[in-house]
Amino acid sequence: MEKVVVLGGGHGLSVLLKGLKLFPVDLTAVVAVSDDGSSTGRLRKEFNIPAVGDLRNVVVSLSESEPLFEKLFQYRFKGNSELAGHPVGNLLLTALTDINESLTEAVKSFSKILNLKGKVLPLTEDTVTLVAHTKQGEVLEGEENIRKSGKEIDYVEYKEKPLVLNEVIEQILDADLIVLGLGSLVSSIIPNLICDEVVEAINKSNARILYVCNAMTEHGETDGFKVSDHVKTLNKYLGEHTIDAVLANSKHIDVEVQERYKRLELSEPVIIDEEEIKKLNVELIKEELVVIQDQMVRHDSIKTAFNIFSYLLRGR
Repeated sequence: MEKVVVLGGGHGLSVLLKGLKLFPVDLTAVVAVSDDGSSTGRLRKEFNIPAVGDLRNVVVSLSESEPLFEKLFQYRFKGNSELAGHPVGNLLLTALTDINESLTEAVKSFSKILNLKGKVLPLTEDTVTLVAHTKQGEVLEGEENIRKSGKEIDYVEYKEKPLVLNEVIEQILDADLIVLGLGSLVSSIIPNLICDEVVEAINKSNARILYVCNAMTEHGETDGFKVSDHVKTLNKYLGEHTIDAVLANSKHIDVEVQERYKRLELSEPVIIDEEEIKKLNVELIKEELVVIQDQMVRHDSIKTAFNIFSYLLRGR
C-alpha cells in the first residue's frame, strides 16, 4: 500500500483527510502545533503544551467510530464559565498529555478511542511561537497576531528552534507521496517547512510532492496571489526538491459569493495562471473541486482526495 504523508494544519487539512481516508493508502498527517488562538491558546498558556486544536480536528476527521463520538469531541462549552469556548476534545488531549507526559502519546491514545484510519503526528513536542517578518520591516509574534495583522508577510520562522519528532522524519523518508495543504499558506503549511530536519528529509525522500492550492486568497497571507505565487512561495522553503504538481480548483465561483468574500474577508478566487506554472516545471492538475455551503467556498473532500489518489497511482 502506497504511503501518503500530508503536511498542514487548520480546518483545510481536516477536509482533505476526510476524503483521503476513504482510499486505500497508508496515511500519515503531520500537524503544525504553533496555533495560539481561542481555546488552544488558553490551554497553551495555562499548561505549557503545544497547540492541540488542529490535532483534535485532524484526529476527528480520520475517525471511523460512531458519529456521536465526533459530536462529543467537537462539543464546545457555552456560557460564561472558565470552560466556555473549550471543545471537549481539547480538554481530553490536554489531560492525556499530562497523563502520558507526551503529546505524541496523548494523540495515540486519542486515536485508539476514535478508531483512526491513519496516523496523526504533531510536528514537535515543543511549545513553539511562530514569528513573521513583514515586507514593511515589522516583526509579528504568534500565529493569531500574524493572521489578524493583515500585513504582507516576507518570511516566517520559529522564535525557538523546535525538536522535530523522529517519527515525522521517518514517515517523510518512507513516503511515496508528500501532500502540502489544504490550509493557510503562512500559518498552516509553511510552519512544517521551517525546520531544517523536515526539508532535509523531503530532499532525501523519493516521494513526489503535490500541493493542493487554496481556492480563495487570504488577507494578510496571500493577497493577490495566483496559483504560481503559492507554488513559488512554498518552493522558497523547500530547498532542492521543489513541488512536482499542483492541484487547483477550476470551478467558477458565483459573483454573489465572490462579492461577499471581497466585502467581509478581503478575499478573492485564486486564478490559475497556466503559463507561469509551466515556467516552474510543475504539473498542473485543474479540476472543479469546490462547493458552496452556507455562502462559504469549501473543497469537496472526496473529489479532492480522488484527484490526489489518481496522481499517486500514475506514479506507479
